[in-house]
Amino acid sequence: MVRVHGGPDERPRRRGQGELEGQVLAALRQAPGPVTASWVQERLGGDLAYTTVMTILTRLQAKRAVTRERAGRSFEWRAASDEAGLAALRMRKVLDGEADREAVLARFVTTLSPDDERLLRDLLGLPEDGSDGSDGSDGSEG
Repeated sequence: MVRVHGGPDERPRRRGQGELEGQVLAALRQAPGPVTASWVQERLGGDLAYTTVMTILTRLQAKRAVTRERAGRSFEWRAASDEAGLAALRMRKVLDGEADREAVLARFVTTLSPDDERLLRDLLGLPEDGSDGSDGSDGSEG
């Protein structure tokens, strides 16, 4: 059976994992200040149920990606961080989900471009040559 695009048998496209969260966060970043779930729902086109928007906001709050504050009998929401902060949260979540953190970090660092490696060294306050500034001894004579 051939389905005609837009025909009655066609189901709506299923969103990718995290896509809806990304859309909610984008709406919150564009907000003039703390906003209600209804405001977010309107910005996303209104085709989502209010309960779906609330579920996404609650999940994002659990991930510390958004904050909420009491406004009368409801809540107003805001993004907890900018795009860089949210990317860092995602990276941290991946790292927290791995048993061998050292192996994951080592593999990550070995895949960095020279410019990113230099930037990471600068952020960590490490010298350019890769040493940690110590002479390898523990300070004791022996």
